[in-house]
Amino acid sequence: MKITPRTFREAKNKRKLALLTAYDYGLARLIDECGIDGILVGDSLGMTTLGYSDTIPVTMEDMIHHCAAVSRGAKNALIICDMPFMSSQLGPLETVRNAGRLLKEGGAQAVKLEGGAEFAPEIAALTRASIPVMAHIGLTPQSARAMGGYKVQGKSLAEAKKVLNDARALEEAGAFAILMECVPAPLARLITSGVSVPTIGIGAGSHCDGQILVWQDMLGVSPGTPPKFVRRFAELGQTMREAFDDYKRSVETGEFPAPAHSYAMSDEVADALTTEEK
Repeated sequence: MKITPRTFREAKNKRKLALLTAYDYGLARLIDECGIDGILVGDSLGMTTLGYSDTIPVTMEDMIHHCAAVSRGAKNALIICDMPFMSSQLGPLETVRNAGRLLKEGGAQAVKLEGGAEFAPEIAALTRASIPVMAHIGLTPQSARAMGGYKVQGKSLAEAKKVLNDARALEEAGAFAILMECVPAPLARLITSGVSVPTIGIGAGSHCDGQILVWQDMLGVSPGTPPKFVRRFAELGQTMREAFDDYKRSVETGEFPAPAHSYAMSDEVADALTTEEK
């Protein structure tokens, strides 16, 4: 059954929502077949797929290209596409124009917008334009430089009040869900119980209405030490490295391709061809 923003809203206090990132057709299809509720085409593709050091260089064209591939692979999950850096910072009109491209050209069914209460006008404008929007508060990677790095947000009383006020303002502006990244679990619990829309956590504890992870992180494909909030459900990175090593060895020794991986020709044709070439 097709998941929609309404499905997300109706799930609150009834069941937990499971979301993952995806950036291409093949993975989106596999994730969708497993019944995942939502697929986020995140601007994290800047690091995971395009090799950038952060999300800042990601363009609208990048997001449209990858979202279109995901939309062709997933038929049931709600496809949410990130608004990349500078696509929502120039006012409501430009935000709606860019979000419209993500839906029309990228096949997104909703967009995700980073920022607190200061982005309530943009979310309200998107809602008026019938574009479903997931808000993103707490640690917002596009603002990491201004925040002094990738740090937990809301640990002090003043910071916690700001995150709480952000959630309330963005719910009022029309967001159908709120993603909370790297906020203390007690704060996330308070926000979850205080808003009527579902909260999606990434590094926000177990009391959120749903969870999301970057697929490379949860499958052990990302390099280095994963963030504290990541649980590695498999170590596919090591499995892949072993397979690549085995492939290289098999090619070098002549073990691959074996007769089972080759196409045959009748002896009669082979003999005639050999005779003609002599």
